[in-house]
Amino acid sequence: MYQRILVAVDGSDTSNKGLDEAAELARLAKATLCLVHVIEITDHVTGFEPCEVFFNDALPAMERAGKRILQRAGDRAATHGVEVQTRLLKNLAARTSEVIIAEAIAWHADLIVIGTHGRHGVDRLLYGSEAEDVLRRAPVPVLLVRAASPGAQAVPARPALEPAEAGAT
Repeated sequence: MYQRILVAVDGSDTSNKGLDEAAELARLAKATLCLVHVIEITDHVTGFEPCEVFFNDALPAMERAGKRILQRAGDRAATHGVEVQTRLLKNLAARTSEVIIAEAIAWHADLIVIGTHGRHGVDRLLYGSEAEDVLRRAPVPVLLVRAASPGAQAVPARPALEPAEAGAT
């Protein structure tokens, strides 16, 4: 069973859904969660601001926002009664997926959990899919948690098996 579960968080509803799945899995497996948030530095650089403005104002603001996201995610995971670690990562030039995979390797994760926003068609071609890239390239299993589609009906849960039935085939 999984003992070290890395969860990518960004504060979105989809990310929170993935976090809840990971936290429940960690609770059942008595595993540790490592929550990671990646600051996308290149997304906020225009090239027109002086370096000191970026390093003195923009970067600290991004770090504060990232720490808030990790704090909220950590608090949410802690309600499941699991051990939680957090990591704030800075992405200078790589894809976010590469940063997540590198952290999973460094932390010796046995599972990566990531929410996927479910882009399709042109959106997927234009923006790519970080979750899909993690799925394709990660050296460990990946659990993708999808956002609910607007208007989608929930699939009824399967009834729980009684203990005697659980072992039956």
